Amino acid sequence: MTTNNPDDFHPMQTALSLARRGLGNAWPNPAVGCILVREDLDHRVVGRGWTQAGGRPHAETEAIRRAGDLSGGATAYVTLEPCDHDGKTPPCSQALIDAGIRRCVIALEDPDKRVSGAGIKRLRDAGIEVTLGVSQDQAQQLNAGFLTRVTQGRPLFTLKTATTLDGRVATSKGQSKWITGATARAFAHGLRANHDAIMVGVGTALADDPDLTCRLPGLEDHSPIRIVADSRLRLPVHTRLVETAKTIPTWVVTTPNSDGDKKKALEENGVTVIEIPADDNARPDLYLLAQELGNRGLTRVLVESGGDLAAALVKRDLVDRLAWFRSPKLIGGDGRGALAAFGIDAIADAPRFTRDSISDAGADVLETYRRAM
Repeated sequence: MTTNNPDDFHPMQTALSLARRGLGNAWPNPAVGCILVREDLDHRVVGRGWTQAGGRPHAETEAIRRAGDLSGGATAYVTLEPCDHDGKTPPCSQALIDAGIRRCVIALEDPDKRVSGAGIKRLRDAGIEVTLGVSQDQAQQLNAGFLTRVTQGRPLFTLKTATTLDGRVATSKGQSKWITGATARAFAHGLRANHDAIMVGVGTALADDPDLTCRLPGLEDHSPIRIVADSRLRLPVHTRLVETAKTIPTWVVTTPNSDGDKKKALEENGVTVIEIPADDNARPDLYLLAQELGNRGLTRVLVESGGDLAAALVKRDLVDRLAWFRSPKLIGGDGRGALAAFGIDAIADAPRFTRDSISDAGADVLETYRRAM
């Protein structure tokens, strides 16, 4: 059953806002939000919950816990179909039944084959009224990473770049600090906080010796897993990434033919080395890499690479979203472009994206795009 009942819209918006709190730390689970509303108590919200770090507890059980005895007779607003399988915790569908809710409003059916309508069926079989599809499009966009992992076996990839108006990321001599201002850089750290992992190529790691952490006040513990694509294991042991690998998870992706001694040295310093079969260019095959990251539970990966890795991901049709910061500067044709060549000869063959938003970031502008369907 779907509905256009306007009374359901605002409570679901609240549940969606709660769900966003889980982005970046709920993986491998989806980021779900749930509120419990008692219409007989002047539409009072009696319980709120969202998926906690590491995916447990789930949003529904958190909301029920906080509501206590007030759960009975409530309407539950949930951004994704409640799970219906026994795992580390009992099914959320049964938890809602046991809590005595009278109605459940769900934004989106879960495509996970362990759920996929079963949670809805269990609720209805228990006599609970179920409404499906409220704010469905927003729920799909919010959990696009989880949905991509379930349906395609890989995480969603967001390519983030900061360029001048003419699409340059550095001068001809490689100078790039700072193309954008402090506000845009703070926005970029916010992107890091709501992604599971951040990926760069070894060229970026060598040139910048970055930390790849979230340095926004209060969000320091939201730093994502750091991934370096390094086909020949050129990343030195004495870099910030390696020296902090025992406290901030760091993965280096290479090929099976890379230096065994260097692999051992990296692993001794806390780095997880992942070997991926090579492509025709003797680099880790990006499609196989994407599948491996999905197998490891990642749902959202932010790519902050140079032009070579960015272009390779676009060529393999692996870039799902763009976060494009534009600075009101011009560098000219001798500057370095955001993407290396990836073999487009005809405009009709160019990958297309649909703009989702445009916003000011201080003196700069942030545009976000998703791949056109």
